[in-house]
Amino acid sequence: MLIERPPKLYRWLFPGALWRKPVKGRKTIYLTFDDGPVPGITPWVLDLLDKYDIKATFFCVGDNVRKHPDIYQMVLDRGHRVGNHTFNHIQGIRTLSKRYLENTRLASEYIDSGLFRPPHGHMRMPQFFVLRRYYKIVMWDVVTRDYSKLINPDKVFDNVKKYARDGSVIVFHDSLKAETNMKDALPRSIDWLLGQGYTFSLL
Repeated sequence: MLIERPPKLYRWLFPGALWRKPVKGRKTIYLTFDDGPVPGITPWVLDLLDKYDIKATFFCVGDNVRKHPDIYQMVLDRGHRVGNHTFNHIQGIRTLSKRYLENTRLASEYIDSGLFRPPHGHMRMPQFFVLRRYYKIVMWDVVTRDYSKLINPDKVFDNVKKYARDGSVIVFHDSLKAETNMKDALPRSIDWLLGQGYTFSLL
């Protein structure tokens, strides 16, 4: 549970970051996708979201946008929102702050957004306090763990059913390592959430 839903103590470390966003009067879910855009995967996600008329937020890796600008533009053209996920998907706690902030700045040359999500969900406190001057830091309420080779699509789906709640920011990944789990679990998750009376909104 410490992975799928971060504890209150961890949330407390990042004041002002967005973890969950309930909307009075309706059950709301915010779908987000990390690590794209990736050929064959991001377009598949976009087609699925079109099928359900759902909009989502894609936290993009700058170097992937550089390599696949047509897919990035497809995300924008279909009405979704984007966020900065650094240029090289680097982990803040393992990176000197100067390099981390420069990597994020480089990504901003390709990703025009006021949203930022740290790769792996971790960063140093100085990095956080600098970046929150320029970005809304978006964390998560539910990580599906679709990227993990230690679990199967059924477990990914179970994570959604177990941890999703009103206002949840849910993380899937439009990446190669998540492809098998995500493509199986995402449609089932959407159907289940709709069946539970949730609506989907943009951050």
